[in-house]
Amino acid sequence: MRGSSAFAGLGNSSFASLTPAPAMADEAEPWVRGELIRSLMRAARGSYLLAAALMPAMISLSWGHVPAWQLFVWLTLGAVATGFRVWGERVYTSQYAARDSAAQQRFMERYHPLWSASAFVWGLSVLIFFERTPLMNQFMSWLIVAGVATFPLNGLSLHPPLLYRYVNTLFITMLACVSLRVLQMDLSNPHFNYGFLALPLLHWWMLLRAGRRIHETARNSFELLYHNHILINSLTQQRQAAVAAVAMKNRFLASAAHDMRQPVLALSLYADWLRNEPELVQEIAPKIVRATHAVNALFDSLFDLARIDSGQVRLHIERVDVKQLLHDLELQYRPVAEAKGLSFRVHARAGTVLTDPIRVRRMIGNLIANAIKYTPEGGVLIASRQTSEGLRVEVWDTGIGIAREHLRDVFLEFYKVADHAGTSDGFGLGLAIVARLSHALGHPVSVRSRLGRGSVFRVALHDADEAQAQTRISGAVG
Repeated sequence: MRGSSAFAGLGNSSFASLTPAPAMADEAEPWVRGELIRSLMRAARGSYLLAAALMPAMISLSWGHVPAWQLFVWLTLGAVATGFRVWGERVYTSQYAARDSAAQQRFMERYHPLWSASAFVWGLSVLIFFERTPLMNQFMSWLIVAGVATFPLNGLSLHPPLLYRYVNTLFITMLACVSLRVLQMDLSNPHFNYGFLALPLLHWWMLLRAGRRIHETARNSFELLYHNHILINSLTQQRQAAVAAVAMKNRFLASAAHDMRQPVLALSLYADWLRNEPELVQEIAPKIVRATHAVNALFDSLFDLARIDSGQVRLHIERVDVKQLLHDLELQYRPVAEAKGLSFRVHARAGTVLTDPIRVRRMIGNLIANAIKYTPEGGVLIASRQTSEGLRVEVWDTGIGIAREHLRDVFLEFYKVADHAGTSDGFGLGLAIVARLSHALGHPVSVRSRLGRGSVFRVALHDADEAQAQTRISGAVG
């Protein structure tokens, strides 16, 4: 009766897909980290280009006071570091920018030395101006180095490990170079008060402190953005679910009214016929009984579906003997199949499962009833087998099958394939009930079919957890 697909409980039906669960709270942390890195990379280009533009200014301040070859070596190192930064940005853009948060983290873990190299080169700049150029030139050079340390702060603060590496590398290198210069100089005749060297230490501390605050502010902003997105998505999904629920209710009522009208009208006609021609009671009475059974069957299915969707079903999970369950179903459905001229076979392996015996019996029974209904000739096979994932029950038939495009919809209420043989005497509720119970009990249902050749429904009987199953079925309405 069906094309090739998989139906893993109600969660795969179009009914359930109207209200998918929002992202879990623990997904916020990696998402925020990834977005912070993306923002850092967007801001990074301006910082290293500005630093590269300041290198000629640094050279000009030391020109004529420092051997040219030393200036050239430092400028070359700076150009190489800037080149690697350009290369790193291209790698990021081509290989990482569009990927998930884990990829953003991997980029930072692999390429953070690019920032450390830039910081190291600027820390070395102290060797070319400290106590080697006039005081004014030294002052301007210190300002440039301070600017290089401060300009990228807003971006680097978005990823604290990178901020610490950059700032610590820069200032440790600076202090090492200052110490080296001090050891080479005549301290009896300093050019300026060495107490001013405490300023870089203060600047170092202030940058780290400011970076932590900037990071906290940015992180809070991204967390708020994340939760706002979740809220907007949730509201959108709830609105879509409400609209779909109204449409489903209208279709439900229209279909129920249509299906109920036929047997009720038949009862009315038979009653009038019997009143006018009482001698035909032997002929009319069986028809009245059949029409009454049809009305009762419709009401039973409607009540079952309503109880499930309202969350009023109380489950009772216990150990069920599957082989015995299938033999009980055989006693119920074999006469129905044989009355239709169909063979009915059962191959049951021993096994037990924790489940609700009444509901799992209803699930499998509905599948068997459907198989018999849609099989004009041939037969129906019921089998249970052990798989690597546990016990599985299969319902095979040699019926009319159903096209692939209609496969998922057969689990919707009152769905009937147009011009499909065998659908005129059904209500389209049997598989809808199977879907609800499959979701509640955690027994995924899959189906494969070939049009005109038959179908197979498979029910994976995983042990059910009573609390979880009751929660799912109680939440069916939501």
